[in-house]
Amino acid sequence: MSHKYVAGEKPPRIYPKSRTPEIPVPCTVPEEAGRDGHQGRQLGVLASHHQAFCRTLPRVPPFYAMKCNNSTWGLRVLATLGAGFDRASQRARVGSKPLMQSSPCQVELEQVLGLGVAPSCIMYANPCKPVSHIQYTALHGLRLLTFDSEEELSKVAQHHPEARLVLWLWTQDSESTFPLSAKVGATLEVCEHLLKSARALGWAVVGASFHMGLKCQTVRAFTQALADCRCVFEMGLLDIGGGFPGEEGCEPKFEEIARVINAVLAQDFSVESGVEIIAEPGRFYAASVYMAAANLIAKKTVLESGGEAVPRMPIVVKEFGSEPSLFPRTCYGPTCDAFDKLFLGELRMPELDVGDWLVFPSMGSYTSTMSSTSSGFPPASIC
Repeated sequence: MSHKYVAGEKPPRIYPKSRTPEIPVPCTVPEEAGRDGHQGRQLGVLASHHQAFCRTLPRVPPFYAMKCNNSTWGLRVLATLGAGFDRASQRARVGSKPLMQSSPCQVELEQVLGLGVAPSCIMYANPCKPVSHIQYTALHGLRLLTFDSEEELSKVAQHHPEARLVLWLWTQDSESTFPLSAKVGATLEVCEHLLKSARALGWAVVGASFHMGLKCQTVRAFTQALADCRCVFEMGLLDIGGGFPGEEGCEPKFEEIARVINAVLAQDFSVESGVEIIAEPGRFYAASVYMAAANLIAKKTVLESGGEAVPRMPIVVKEFGSEPSLFPRTCYGPTCDAFDKLFLGELRMPELDVGDWLVFPSMGSYTSTMSSTSSGFPPASIC
């Protein structure tokens, strides 16, 4: 496969070359997918995740983070269920098809507007926006935008006079697998200056937001971030961002995080306060909805100095009647790039044949949207 991502931690399911990977209903593998790598989707799981989010955080309408996975099928399901959308990704791509003539801003916005989603249900949660994107957003009536600097504030004030601004706060997300605060977020020390600057420009900042990064590992981080938001100012909108776990077996569990959030909201942002609360879940929705199937197209034996022949090959999937012998493998994609690996390190896998399959569960988040066309290989199809 031509992605550059780290495959899931769960062991893949194994299928011999004589069988096509079994993708759960309603997913099927189309004929055109052939023996190429592809992703299978389970849209019923996506709907159940939306229902679980709304049930567990009843005061927090979700604005799905399109940067996580923007497949048309998934967006259509969420639009039908009444979800909002957060657009902030930096790639001009719809599913597996790159759109080179349109900006990322146009692609994402046209996707959701084409599904009948109202502009009021779409948020532009990126505190560093090109002027052309701000203008395009204004043209289509989207008003909810984030900022974290005086320069961004001035830029939005000049090009989108109807915007409703949300101040993105810096958070302590060092315990997240992929923290964001090294790049985005205003510290509490500069918030007063930014709010005064907004007032001088005649702007009213309507709310505050934060994001815990991807795969937050601790509940404490949410507690502190909510406390920071409460310190900033009396607001009308609170955006608690994303970072919620999506794969099975993750710690802390989503329900545990939700209990803490609900308790803090009840204490500091009560219903009587009139504060509108939203979130930007991505991984929680998409991670386990999609699975990836990779086909072994070649294998190569490498003789290490002073050692015996050690096969190294892309990982695949196969069933074995008894416990097989395991060998160290390096798993490469089909490109000419030596860094095109499915895993960062070596795996120990049984002897496998060209044509065998490997199926990875929980591969829906930050896979297709981060894939490339390196060496001319198309991204995996979603089916």
